[in-house]
Amino acid sequence: MAKRTIADVDVSGQTVLMRVDFNVPLDDDAQITDARRIEMALPSINSVIDRNGRLILMSHLGRPAGQGDDGRFSLRPVARKLAEILQRDVLFASDTVGSDAAVKASALQDGQILVLENLRFQADEKLGSEGDPAFAAALAAWADVYCNDAFGTCHRSDASMVGVPAAMADKPKVVGFLVAREIEYLSQAVSQPERPFTAILGGAKVSDKINVIRNLLHLCDTVLIGGAMAYTFALAQGGRVGDSLVEPDKVDLARQLLADGADTLVLPVDTHCGDDFKAPSQTCVVPAGEIPDGFEGLDIGPRTAERFAEIVKSSRTIVWNGPMGVFEMPPFDAGTRAVAEAIAAGSGTSIIGGGDSAAAIQQLGFADQVSHVSTGGGASLAMLEGRAFQAVDLLDDA
Repeated sequence: MAKRTIADVDVSGQTVLMRVDFNVPLDDDAQITDARRIEMALPSINSVIDRNGRLILMSHLGRPAGQGDDGRFSLRPVARKLAEILQRDVLFASDTVGSDAAVKASALQDGQILVLENLRFQADEKLGSEGDPAFAAALAAWADVYCNDAFGTCHRSDASMVGVPAAMADKPKVVGFLVAREIEYLSQAVSQPERPFTAILGGAKVSDKINVIRNLLHLCDTVLIGGAMAYTFALAQGGRVGDSLVEPDKVDLARQLLADGADTLVLPVDTHCGDDFKAPSQTCVVPAGEIPDGFEGLDIGPRTAERFAEIVKSSRTIVWNGPMGVFEMPPFDAGTRAVAEAIAAGSGTSIIGGGDSAAAIQQLGFADQVSHVSTGGGASLAMLEGRAFQAVDLLDDA
C-alpha cells in the first residue's frame, strides 16, 4: 500500500492541488479553537512552497450539505490562521470552481498559496458515488500534481478524494506526509505486527465496531473490550447491566463474537458504576455482569484496569480505539488513564486510532509517549476493518 509522496515529485513551477483536512472546530464567533489539523498539514505544505511550487489547498469544514455559506462554515478563518502560522500571505478564493477561484488559481505564482472555499458548499462534492465528474474535472484542470494529505476523509468517495485523481490519470498523484505516516502505521504495522499484538476497543456501541472486532480477532493475539459496548457483551453472557447503555438488538451478535473469539477476546471482570450519568451521587465497584438496578456502568473497574495494563505492557504492537469509560468525568477516567499509562510505559509500537481515543491520549498528557496518534477516527476504523480505500488506490505506487 506504500505510495509516492509529495517529496518524490519535482514541484518547481508546478501547480499542486492538495486535499487537506482543515475541518477544525470553531466557536460561535468563527474563531478556531484547535489548530492542530492545520499544523499537521504544514510539512506537506512547506514541501511544496519551499521548492517553488504553486499550491492550491482544498478542504471541507462542517456539514453545510452543499447549501452555500451561511456564515458558519467558511474556510476564510482557516486561511487567516494558516497565514499567521506560516508568517506569509495566503490567498483565499470565495468559491471553489467559480470566477474568483479561477482568476486566483490562474494568477498563482511560484511559492504562493491559495485556499479554496469550503468544498461542501458545492453539492457536487458529494453527488453520486464519486462526486460530480464535471466538478472534479474543473478542479483537476488547474493542477499539474494532485496530493492527498487528508487522511480523515480517505475512506470517503467524494469528488475531491476520488473524482479529482481519477480525472488526472496522466499526472502525478501522490500522498502528503500525513497520509503516508497513517498508511505506514495503520496498514503496514497492523498487517505485519511484532507480537504479541493487542487491540484495545472501547466506545459506546458494538454495532460501530463489528467489522473491526471481526477483523482483529483473526489478526491479534488479544482483543480487550471496554467502554459501554462491554455491557452488551455482559448481557450476551447472561449478566445484569442495570441502567447501562446497551444494544439489546446486538446481543446475539455479541454472543457470536464471544464464540468466535473465545481465546482472543478479553472482557472486563469488574465495573465502576454511578447512579446518574451526568451527576452521580453514589458510586460503586461491582463484578462484571452484576450491576444493580438504578446504577449504570461508567468505567472499567480497578481489577480490569490492572489486568488490561499488564497485557498492554507485555505487548509489542498495540492498537487502541475507544475509551474505557466516561474519561471526561472523574472518577470515571481511571480506566482510560490506566490503559493510557500502560501504553506510554510500553516499549512496543503503539497506535491510537483517532476520535475519542486521540482526545483522551491528548487530554491525559501521553500523546508524545506513543508511536502514532491517528488524525482520522472513521478512516482509522475503516483501515482496521481491512477495507480498501479507493482514494488511496488511485494514487501512484511507490
